[in-house]
Amino acid sequence: MKTIENIELAYLNANDYQALKDLMQVAYPDMKDLHWKKHEIEKLVSLFPEGQVVLKVNGELAGCALAVLQDDDITERAHTYNEITGNDSFKSHKKNGDLLYGIDVFIAPKYRGMRLARRLYDFRKELCEQLNLKGIAFGARMPKYHLHAEDLSTAQYLEKVKAKEIHDPVLNFQFNNDFHVKKILKNYLEGDAESLDHAVLMEWNNIHYEKPSAGPTARTKVVRVGLVQWQMRSYKDLDELMDQAEFFLDSISGYHSDFALFPEFFNAPLMAGNNALSEADAIRKLAEFTNEIVDRFAQLAMTYNINIITGSMPKIVNDKLRNVGFLCHRDGRLDQFEKLHVTPDEERVWGMEGGDSLRSFDTDCGKVGVLICYDVEFPELSRLLAEEGMDILFVPFLTDTQNGYSRVRNTAQARAIENECYVVMAGSVGNLPKVSNMDIQFAQSMVFTPCDFAFPSTGIKAEATPNAEMILVVDLDIDLLRELNEFGAVRNLKDRRLDLYNIIRR
Repeated sequence: MKTIENIELAYLNANDYQALKDLMQVAYPDMKDLHWKKHEIEKLVSLFPEGQVVLKVNGELAGCALAVLQDDDITERAHTYNEITGNDSFKSHKKNGDLLYGIDVFIAPKYRGMRLARRLYDFRKELCEQLNLKGIAFGARMPKYHLHAEDLSTAQYLEKVKAKEIHDPVLNFQFNNDFHVKKILKNYLEGDAESLDHAVLMEWNNIHYEKPSAGPTARTKVVRVGLVQWQMRSYKDLDELMDQAEFFLDSISGYHSDFALFPEFFNAPLMAGNNALSEADAIRKLAEFTNEIVDRFAQLAMTYNINIITGSMPKIVNDKLRNVGFLCHRDGRLDQFEKLHVTPDEERVWGMEGGDSLRSFDTDCGKVGVLICYDVEFPELSRLLAEEGMDILFVPFLTDTQNGYSRVRNTAQARAIENECYVVMAGSVGNLPKVSNMDIQFAQSMVFTPCDFAFPSTGIKAEATPNAEMILVVDLDIDLLRELNEFGAVRNLKDRRLDLYNIIRR
């Protein structure tokens, strides 16, 4: 498959029909009688446009999800697919229904295995929260049931699928995405030979649903972050190092995390092969890997549907050695950040110079900032990012001694209090005896919060075990920051004496 440059989630347009028809033909080659006709799609889009979405990969239609609204009590009784779709007329669509009922999801075969279907279901969940619906329901096919029908009832088949004794690709996917079984529907989809016309009615409940009332309502926004406390060890080549990185991404994305954070210079083990060179030459050899590592991370961000902060890596910029990192968005966008303050050791041993660019980044989870290690010890930088609306500050770091670690840790915690934001820091542990100037590491990855009643009294949301390889997965409630800004016991951002002092960006 060719390189992925962009993944776009968009509402279905009736003008997309020819591409949609082509997609249906490859997705359902054996179920041609169930393909949607153009006038049916036009009707569905006109009735419920926000419920019909497509995924495009490099501009090509790769997946589609279709839905209608129903009353929640539909799940309490037997029904058929034709009843839900009104025999493809969609007269059954309930404009004021309180349940999102999925009528179709399909992905082009060549794009399967990229977690695109999960994106479509995540969209449906977000739509439920936006529309304040009770949840999602749909009749899930049982594509392997025909192979076991002589020996197993539908209920027995379902139990064996749950017990992992039978692999059913549709049902396993739904179980992994927080859907549960409501009941088995007989004679649900006429013409589904693989399921013998049966289906499993699956449900997902919207925990944020609130019964409509005359008063105002509020809904919590939670961002899940995954921190990689990286073990420095020998790797024979780049492939082996990236296999380890992908292992962590697979684990973190399995918890439906929105971000993954790697440490500063996590790729330093690749310098071992050049240890005979001077330290300055060895790190310039390491910089030769940077472009390929970033390309691979960009692909992994889209494959695993997670925003990746790559930590940092050496890079030659205009013939100068800099310490840079990248934010690989899960939609294919790529942003770069730089370490502005290099340490005396980085300058003396490697000849590294500081960057000249500071900015926050807009993501699908709000505005974030990144400061590499030593930069977090300069409060002006995070304050400038806070003034741009930053909610989460990511700090990839690398420290060799507990003294150095304490400097980064303590100043990072101060930044959370000063700027009323979350601070997420991840570092490396272990030893590299064959890499000069990178031989020992000390780290304890942490997540800091402001100190107020809605947050931990210590200002520590979560902390990793010191000097142990592990991941840390943490939920960050962004709405709590908004409440703090307006109603906190102290208000560090609002109470600044701007009549006396200010920070001016040059």
